[in-house]
Amino acid sequence: MRRPRVRLRRPRGAVEVAWACVVGVAVLVLAARVVFHATAVLLDVWPVVLALAVLAGAAAAWHITRSIAAGRAAAQRLAVLRFTLAELDAGDDRAFEETLRSLLIRDGWGARRVGGRGDQAADVIGEHARLGRLVVQAKHTTVGGKVGVRVMYEVNGTAGPVHRARHAVVVTNGSFTRDARDWGDQHGVHWVDRDRLRRWAENGVTLHELLGLPARPSRFGRAA
Repeated sequence: MRRPRVRLRRPRGAVEVAWACVVGVAVLVLAARVVFHATAVLLDVWPVVLALAVLAGAAAAWHITRSIAAGRAAAQRLAVLRFTLAELDAGDDRAFEETLRSLLIRDGWGARRVGGRGDQAADVIGEHARLGRLVVQAKHTTVGGKVGVRVMYEVNGTAGPVHRARHAVVVTNGSFTRDARDWGDQHGVHWVDRDRLRRWAENGVTLHELLGLPARPSRFGRAA
C-alpha cells in the first residue's frame, strides 16, 4: 500500500502566517544555541585538539622519515653487495643459487629462486622493466670443474618455450668446455665462467652490462 505523499503548502491567512513566523524564529534560536554551545566546547578543548593534531603530525613525519632512511640504507647495502669467489666455492648448490638471486636484485632485477626438482633448467628467474625475463641455470662445481654442452641444450630448450624468457644464462664457479661456449654463442645462451663471475660478484659489474643484454623493443619498434 502506497503511503500518501506529504506536500507542503504556503500558509494562508494571518493566523497561519503568524504561526509560521513563530516556528521559523524558534528554529533560528535553536540553531543559534547549538552553534553557541559547540563554539564554547571547542574553546574549552581546543588546546587538547591542537596537541593531538601536533602529536599525530609528528608521529606521521617520524614514520615517513624512518621509512625513507630504511629504504636508503637497504639501497646502499645492495649497492655494495659483493661476494668473493672463495665464498662462492665454499657454499653448496642452494647457497650458490641464493647468491645469484641476491646479485640480480642488486643489479635491479626482481628475482626469485626456483631451483629444485622439476625446475626445468631454471634455478633463478629474474624480471627487469627494460630487459624482460631472464632464466639462470646455476652450476656449482669444484674448482677446475667444467660445464659441458649438454647443459646449453637443456637451457635453450626450456628458457623460451617453458619459462617465457628473453635471456638464458648458465653460471658456474668453474669453467665451460669449448663446445659449450661456442654452442652458447651461436644459439644465444649466455655463459658466465669463473672469470666473468669474479667481475660480477666481486667487482660489482652488473650482469646485463657484463653480457651486453639488449633491452626489449618497445611497441613503437625502438628499444625501451
